[in-house]
Amino acid sequence: MMLASGARTDEQRLRAFGLLPAEYAHIVARLGREPNTVELGMLGAMWSEHCGYKHSRKLLKLLPTTGPRVLQGPGENAGAVDIGSGLAVVLKMESHNHPSAVEPFQGAATGVGGILRDIFTMGARPVALLDSLRFGDPTEARTEYLVGGVIGGIAHYGNCFGCPTVGGEISFDAGYTGNPIVNAMCVGVVPIERLTRAAASGPGNPLLLVGADTGRDGLQGAAFASNEDPEASHRGVVQVGNPFLEKLLLEACLAVLETGDVLAMQDLGAAGLTSAAVEMAARGGLGVEIDVARVPRRESGLGPFEVMLSESQERMLLLVRRGAEAAIEQHFARWELHAEVVGHVTADGQIRVRDGEEVVADLPIPLLTDEVFAYDLNAEPPLTAIGPPLARGADGASSFGAGGTSLRGDAREAALLKLLASPNLRSRKFAFRQYDSTVQGNTVMGPGHAAAVIRVEGTNKGLALTTDCNPRFLRADPRRGAAHAVAEAARNLACVGAEPIAVTDCLNFGNPEKPTVAWQLTEAIQGLAEACRALNAPIVSGNVSLYNETGGRAIPPTPTVGMVGLLEDVSLAVRAGFVSDTTIIILGMAPKELGASEYAGDGAFPRFDLDDERRLDQLLRSLAARGLLRSAQDVSDGGLAVALAECALVGGVGATLDVVDVSEVGLFSEDQGRAVVTCASDSVGAVLQISDQFGVATRIAGITGGDRLIVGDALSLSLAALRKAWEASA
Repeated sequence: MMLASGARTDEQRLRAFGLLPAEYAHIVARLGREPNTVELGMLGAMWSEHCGYKHSRKLLKLLPTTGPRVLQGPGENAGAVDIGSGLAVVLKMESHNHPSAVEPFQGAATGVGGILRDIFTMGARPVALLDSLRFGDPTEARTEYLVGGVIGGIAHYGNCFGCPTVGGEISFDAGYTGNPIVNAMCVGVVPIERLTRAAASGPGNPLLLVGADTGRDGLQGAAFASNEDPEASHRGVVQVGNPFLEKLLLEACLAVLETGDVLAMQDLGAAGLTSAAVEMAARGGLGVEIDVARVPRRESGLGPFEVMLSESQERMLLLVRRGAEAAIEQHFARWELHAEVVGHVTADGQIRVRDGEEVVADLPIPLLTDEVFAYDLNAEPPLTAIGPPLARGADGASSFGAGGTSLRGDAREAALLKLLASPNLRSRKFAFRQYDSTVQGNTVMGPGHAAAVIRVEGTNKGLALTTDCNPRFLRADPRRGAAHAVAEAARNLACVGAEPIAVTDCLNFGNPEKPTVAWQLTEAIQGLAEACRALNAPIVSGNVSLYNETGGRAIPPTPTVGMVGLLEDVSLAVRAGFVSDTTIIILGMAPKELGASEYAGDGAFPRFDLDDERRLDQLLRSLAARGLLRSAQDVSDGGLAVALAECALVGGVGATLDVVDVSEVGLFSEDQGRAVVTCASDSVGAVLQISDQFGVATRIAGITGGDRLIVGDALSLSLAALRKAWEASA
C-alpha cells in the first residue's frame, strides 16, 4: 500500500489499522519493503493504542510499581503480591468501553470473560469480581438501554462462570453519553510456587491453542478500540462469550499446571493470536512460528488475516515441553476442549506465520513490541472548565439547595431525600441483586459496605476490595482528582480494617492527540503516582483506554482505581451499618465549604490532604485491629448526611446526633479525610486516646438506636422514609 503525500483516503485506511502515516513509513523502512495485508493487520493491532500504549508508555514509568510484597508488577497478564502463608493475590483491571457502547450485553460479558482469563493465565483461581461503570444522562432512553445491557452482561458471565461479583460502582454524567465506561476487575489467589508467567523458552518447544474454535467475532478489536467513534468502529465486531466453556477452560488450565509440562500460558484477548504469540516471544527474547492451517475454525472462509486477528473468546495459548503434546491434548479432551499444536518457539526473534507450506507473514518481534513509537504528549490545560456539566442541570448547578446559604426547616430533609434518590447516590440494589455475590462461599461482606471483604480459603486472612473514581472531582482538577481516587480507595479499605497492598488501574480518557486530553492524562498519572507513594500502595497492573470520544466530545477524565487490602484476621472486619446502643464518633476535621459536591454541583475541589488521609487510615486500621469499632463508613459522595443515612439503612438502625453542624456545609460538604465510626460506650475513651495519638480530630456526635435519623433540629426522618427515597428506583 503506497502512501501518496496528503492522500486522505490512505491515511484513513491506516487509521483503521491503528497506524499513523509516520509509523507506517518507519515500518516500511525497517522492513525494507511494504507489509502485506496479513502483516499490516498484525502491525496495526500491535501498534494500536490498546496494545502498544504509544501515548501513555512514557508517562506510566512515573508510577510506583515495586514494594516488599510485590511478586509481579506491570508487564505480565496481571500483577501479583505476597499475602503470606505461601499465597499470592493476583489482580487486574481492564476496559471494554467501545464494545459495550455498541452491544452492551456481550460487550460487558466478554469484558468479564477477558479479565477472568487474565487472572487464571497466571495460575490463580479467580475469587472475586468488581466493576466500575459510567453512563450518560440517566433520563435518556439510550442510557437506560446501556445500563440494562451492561449490568445484564456482567451478571450473566460472572454468575454462569461461578465467580462472585462482590462490589463496584455506578455513576451518571452527561459526559459519558454515547461512550459508557465499562471497567472490570478480577482478583485471584494462587500458591506462590504455582504462579505462572507468559515468557517463551526453549526453542523447539510446541505452542498449543486450547479452548474455543476461532471465528470472526472481535476481528481487529484492538485497532478499533483506538478509534474515536465506537459506534462506527465496532459495528459487527463485538465478541460473543460462553461462560460455561470458560469455566471448563479454567479448570482444565489449572489442573494441567500440576503436571509441570506447561512452561507458559497467555490468553487470547486484544489482537488475538497475534498478541498472544508476540508477547510470549518478546518476554522470552525469542521468536515463534505459527501455522494458521492448524487452528480450529468455527466457520469456513477464514483466512490467515482473520485467524491471526480474531478476538474470539475462551482461548488460551500454552507453551509446553517437547514430548508432552499428546498428554496435553488428552488432558484437554477430557474437559471436552480442543488442544491443537499450532506452532513452536524459535531462536531467530521473528514471528513467522504459515498457511501450510506458504509463509504469509514474517516480521521481527521487536518491530511489534519495543519499536512501537512512544510519543511525547502535547499537553495544554484547558482555557475553560473541563468537559460538559453534570447531568442534572444544563449549567452544572445544584438542584438541591441555594448553594451556600443556610437551609431552613424541612428544606434540609427534602435535600437529603432528594440526594438519596439521585442517580449517583441511590441504592445500587437494581444492579447488585442481579449478581451472585456469595458463590464460592467466601464472601464476608458483599455489596453495600465501604469495601467488599472475602475470606482467603484455608486461612484466617481476608481480602478487602474496592473500585473508586469521582469524575466530578476529575473535572475540577485531574491531578488531585486522580490522587483522591487512590485516597478514597485506601480509606474504604481502612474502614473495614484492611491495609492496602496493591493497586490496579484503568485510565479512561479521550483522544490523547488533543492537547487538553493530553494534559488531563499527564496530570492524572502524576496524581496517581503521588498518592500511591504517599499511601504505600504500588500499582502492579492496569490498562489504558484512550480515544473514548463520540462526535468529537471526550469523556471526563476517568482514572479508575481498583485496590486490594489485607486483613490478617478476617473476623475483625468492620461493617458499615449501625448497630444499636453505640456511640457515634466523627473522625477528621470539620468541613469548610461545599465545593464540587453532589449537592452543590461542579465547583472548587474539596479540602484534600494526603497526610490527613494517611493518618486517618492508620487510625481506622488500629481501631479495627483492637476490636474497638462496631461500624465504620467514610464521608464521601453526598457528605455527612448521606453517610449517616447509609449507615442507618445498611444496619437497619436509626441514630440521634446532637453535636453536629447542621448548615449546608456541615451536612453536605464532601471535604475529604473524614469517617463516621461507632463504638461501645465503654470504648469511647480508648478511641479518643488512640485518635489523639494519630493526630486525628474527633467529635462525639450521638448514639445509635431507634428507627429514625435525627440530626439536631435539622433532620428527623424515619428509616422507612429514607429507604423509600434510596430504593425508589432500585
